[in-house]
Amino acid sequence: MIIALTIAGSDSGGGAGIQADLKTFHQYGVFGTSVITAVTAQNTVGVRAWEALSVPLITDQINAVAEDLRPQAVKTGMLGSAEVALAVAAGIERHQLANYVLDPVMVATSGDRLLHANAEAVIARRLLPMATLVTPNLDEAAILAGTGVGDPDGMERAGRTMLVMGAQAALVKGGHLSGDRVVDVLVTQSGTRRFEHPKIDSRSTHGTGCTLSSAITAALALGQPLERAVEDALDFVHRAITSAPGLGSGHGPLNHFVSPGS
Repeated sequence: MIIALTIAGSDSGGGAGIQADLKTFHQYGVFGTSVITAVTAQNTVGVRAWEALSVPLITDQINAVAEDLRPQAVKTGMLGSAEVALAVAAGIERHQLANYVLDPVMVATSGDRLLHANAEAVIARRLLPMATLVTPNLDEAAILAGTGVGDPDGMERAGRTMLVMGAQAALVKGGHLSGDRVVDVLVTQSGTRRFEHPKIDSRSTHGTGCTLSSAITAALALGQPLERAVEDALDFVHRAITSAPGLGSGHGPLNHFVSPGS
């Protein structure tokens, strides 16, 4: 059985983070393992509190999984602090983990901050150059690339900047673009592809980025080429939003019971 690893925070509401990742891995038919970096107290309305786990415990989790249940692909989500980001970078390097998808989680859908400011530079300097793919939203792309990002052309420029910074590929997500269309821009060494679909009028968008990055991770673990993995993952997320169960009174979770593939 194919194994995938998520390194991220725990979401007590079950819609994002470790919980969303493991649900997505299951739907793709891969065995999910996890390294928990932080525990959050949250629901669909917002994040009430969160605490990071200790760096030694995070390191021990990485070693335990990599030495016995070696993953074919790995993703990182919420890291929280520079110290944790450095420990995760060291673990990925030490075990030479391949097919690394970096979801640079900085702000929750509710607007709550999930990353210390000093960790942004660590992610850009240490994790980005190891990434097979980095999946920032507009705000995260602007932080990483150091420039404003407000339209598809700007998304492509930011993606190219991230390639110069060392990433093998960048998927800049356009869910927060104005207008009635969503454009996601994939930039690789061989070119650029834009994925476009109608914007879904839904408040059930909690965990969208986590689900997308874990779907791509699962597909890479299964041996899919990157562009196909991205295309299928975007379709998976689109259908998961469309059929979301409408749970909670705020930004509800997606429907993680949808199956991959059209």
